[in-house]
Amino acid sequence: MFIRTERSIREFFELYPVVTIIVGINIFLWFIIDFLNLQIGTYIRDYGVGINYWIGEGEWWRLFTPIFLHAGAMHMLFNSFSLVLFGPALEQMLGKFKFILAYIGTAVTANIVIYFIESPAYAHLGASGAIFGLFGIYVYMVFFRKDLIDQSSSQIIGVIVAIALAMTFLRSGISILGHLFGFFSGFTYAPLLLAGVKSYSPWSRNRPRKRKYADDDDGPQFDPDRWNKKRKMPEAIRKNMLWIIVGIIAVLWLLGQANIL
Repeated sequence: MFIRTERSIREFFELYPVVTIIVGINIFLWFIIDFLNLQIGTYIRDYGVGINYWIGEGEWWRLFTPIFLHAGAMHMLFNSFSLVLFGPALEQMLGKFKFILAYIGTAVTANIVIYFIESPAYAHLGASGAIFGLFGIYVYMVFFRKDLIDQSSSQIIGVIVAIALAMTFLRSGISILGHLFGFFSGFTYAPLLLAGVKSYSPWSRNRPRKRKYADDDDGPQFDPDRWNKKRKMPEAIRKNMLWIIVGIIAVLWLLGQANIL
């Protein structure tokens, strides 16, 4: 589920348009705010950062806009990298509309909790709440919807989430409430979001038409009895283990970045 096999950006966009557009928004806003340092970029940042005082004064959009703003290039890149790694499978499974609800809804839920608990002077930005929201959905699959996730992916999620949650409390400058309630909201919303969905398949029929496969069908790609069998590590994971480890480290580094101003 988390090993990308797309051959080009165009193919990735055709398969996962929502993930691609969100990443594009992240890059575009960073480009005009931090890289070009344009006046309009400063305006967007000043009116987009999540500041509890101004939310209380009626600027409710600040519950949404911080999701797409970042504290520098590395923060933006690793947030976007995390979305590219963990978002595609969920976008295919949930569909475009429900994936947007999952990504934005979990982050906004976390921001609402931050507003009611933190002080009026509290300010924050970043998409970590949304990323943790995706983690929450995956963890729900691991425990309650094993038909939707293979065992290897379950193990990867388990390791990443355990370390990410631990780092939430070990690193300074972290929005602890944003991480925790992003995760809890994803876990809580998962039963509704996952109702009626099918398991992820890299060969689903929404792939570009020029690439067809003889065994392509809409059926589940997993053996229902796989949890009762002893399985060796899949060859694709074994061969890419180094890159998987690098990816996990990169994601953990991202989750350790400051998202409190």
